[in-house]
This record gives sequence, structure tokens and C-alpha cells, in this order.
Amino acid sequence: MELLFVIKIGGNIVDDENKLSSFLQSFAQLNGRKILIHGGGKVATKIGDKLGMESKYVDGRRITDAETIDVVTMVYGGLVNKKIVAQLQANGCNAVGVAGADANLIPATKRPVQEIDYGFVGDV
Repeated sequence: MELLFVIKIGGNIVDDENKLSSFLQSFAQLNGRKILIHGGGKVATKIGDKLGMESKYVDGRRITDAETIDVVTMVYGGLVNKKIVAQLQANGCNAVGVAGADANLIPATKRPVQEIDYGFVGDV
């Protein structure tokens, strides 16, 4: 049976061009099936700021409310995702970028409202 690598990278890598480039070169060289899951929070914050939207956090976690869901979707599923796909392609790794909502690949449920309402952030 062929191995499947599932790797998650966060903002520490995504937000640093050199780290991201180095990581993607290594990732592209992995043999076998692979899935890359990425963040992009700082980019979403930067774009939101330019649009006059204040980012909200509780305990280091983004509160994705109705006002910010469009920005988060554009950044994660568009800008960051396609940038990563293009770099993987440039490194000889055939890649396609999808979001969890595509074909219901990653079903999630919204967390129940507690003392902290995380907006549209859910658990997978």
C-alpha cells in the first residue's frame, strides 16, 4: 500500500517567502501521495485591514464572523492556495488546490455558541 502524507503548515511558514519556498521544494520531492493543508491568517488579516475590517481573536484564535468570512475564503481558497499550487507546479509537483467545502471534502460542524462565539470557525 502506498503511503499518504498529510502535512499541515501554518503561518510561520506561509508568511515567510524563503521558508515557504524551501518547504515546497522539499514537499515536491516527497514520493507518494500527499496532501498539503495550509493556513494564511496573517495574509487574511492584512487584506482585511486594507478593507477596513478589524480582525478579532480570542486566545490566539481568529473569530471568523459573517463580516470576515468572505475575506478568509478569498485569501485561503484563492490567494494563498493558488500561490502554493503555482510554486509546487514550478517544482515539478503536479498539484491542484481545493478547499474543504469543495465536494464536501472536509465536512465540519460549527461549534456551539459558548462564552466565545468563533463565528464560522468549526471543528473537523
